[in-house]
Amino acid sequence: MTAHKPTKILLVDDEPSFLRALGISLRARGYDMELASNGTDALELAATKHPQAIVLDLGLPDIDGTDVVLALRAWSKVPIIVLSARDSEEAKVAALDAGADDYVTKPFSMNELLARLRASLRRAAPAKETAIISTQHFNVDLMSKTITTSQGEIKLTPTEWHLVEALVKNQERLVPQRQLLKEIWGPEYEKETNYLRVFMAQVRRKLEPDPSKPRYFITEPGMGYRFTISNIDPNSTNSQK
Repeated sequence: MTAHKPTKILLVDDEPSFLRALGISLRARGYDMELASNGTDALELAATKHPQAIVLDLGLPDIDGTDVVLALRAWSKVPIIVLSARDSEEAKVAALDAGADDYVTKPFSMNELLARLRASLRRAAPAKETAIISTQHFNVDLMSKTITTSQGEIKLTPTEWHLVEALVKNQERLVPQRQLLKEIWGPEYEKETNYLRVFMAQVRRKLEPDPSKPRYFITEPGMGYRFTISNIDPNSTNSQK
């Protein structure tokens, strides 16, 4: 039986003590680490070592981190998490526009960084064996981003689709409210639970056979939402709050 290879992370920072300490901390959590202290080495390691994610500081001595992101995006889709002391909106927007997947401001919580890293790796994971999820009432095609019934395609808004996609990709698993809010609207919206209630109601109106008694898009009160195809009892009652 082949041993599972640890996930390889490329960590890029020009501060030796920080680079070493964070590298040790991530190794202790089971990651395989590659370390770089400048942009040139980072680009070379990204090309030769094929990391599955990159954690990148912006303040590098030779190449600005935003330019490193741009250079990587010319040939790679590897998840990039910017980890920087630059906390201005302009710096964050520039990094994200360049192609970074997430932005964590120093000082940071290790738990937050690990959560962002796991989320980026999940989003980059290869598609499941089937990209089509079938229910008794509709089919979700994750590749073409469409939902169809026997009557034809159901039109969703981009936000409605993102909500459905996030839940369908985690089929039968609870997806916390905060995770959905951050993935769909951004970190600054993680407390806006009313957004989820409004858009979930719209999704149910379009996809549930009886929106008042959902059987596919289930509310877990106070926690989050779950997409299920095993809850086939039409008399099931679930909270709409």
